Amino acid sequence: MTPARNRPPFDADERTQLAGWLDLQRAIVHFKCDGLSDVDAHRAVLPTSPLMTVAGIVSHLRWVEHTWFEVLFLGGPADGPQFDQTREDADMMVDGVPLARLLADYGRQCARSNEIIAAHPLDQTGRHPDYRSGSASLRWMVIHMVEETGRHAGHLDVIRELLDGHKGYY
Repeated sequence: MTPARNRPPFDADERTQLAGWLDLQRAIVHFKCDGLSDVDAHRAVLPTSPLMTVAGIVSHLRWVEHTWFEVLFLGGPADGPQFDQTREDADMMVDGVPLARLLADYGRQCARSNEIIAAHPLDQTGRHPDYRSGSASLRWMVIHMVEETGRHAGHLDVIRELLDGHKGYY
């Protein structure tokens, strides 16, 4: 099920606005995947970017959520394909993984990220000592994720139109 695409209220507090804009971008990711076949989700349409598929982007977004909130902010272990030093863009290598599974994993990761955002002050800084980015505030990380997710939602918009002509204002 595609999450609702709602903007946060104009008069909401800062945390509600930040989380609301991030949730809107996440919902747009789901919307851009709605009704897409697994074959098309894994089909590359950009000749010089073979990993830039709908499935690859959804996987990447799942892992950047994990990286920023669980690893860099909470100081958890640096695990997952994005930390694979032997394969560049390993988090986008998802041949054979159904789009529904990738979206479900992404949805669970976003829910976990929202729990972290809700439980900590926006001024609190990350805890991972091995990465400079870990010293950013939670506010900075949330704003970065709005930017990251919005940029990739734009990629999904273009890729989806190239795949099957589907387009739509979020």
